[in-house]
Amino acid sequence: MTEIFLQSEHIYLQNDLVDSIFENIQYAYVTYLKEQQQLLITPVSSQWFAKMHKPTQFLLKSRNLKGDKTIAIREILIDNDLDISDRKLTFEIIKKTNLIKIVL
Repeated sequence: MTEIFLQSEHIYLQNDLVDSIFENIQYAYVTYLKEQQQLLITPVSSQWFAKMHKPTQFLLKSRNLKGDKTIAIREILIDNDLDISDRKLTFEIIKKTNLIKIVL
């Protein structure tokens, strides 16, 4: 079962999720919706997302040989005064649009 973690101000994405959502794309669009307290993550290939949300582009950093990746979101956490403690995160995947919604 896939899990997403916040660890050391990075979003940790497991390799199965990375493979199904990002395939070979190395960058993600990320935006934080304050009203919904949700972090939205999608591959940079999602043109509709860029038009709707004015996101920031982040590098998906490789973390291990399995293919797990991380996204450094320190600036989002600080700018929105969010809890930076390491924890497991609640999330939803919208496969049709390759969108990950994470509750922060």
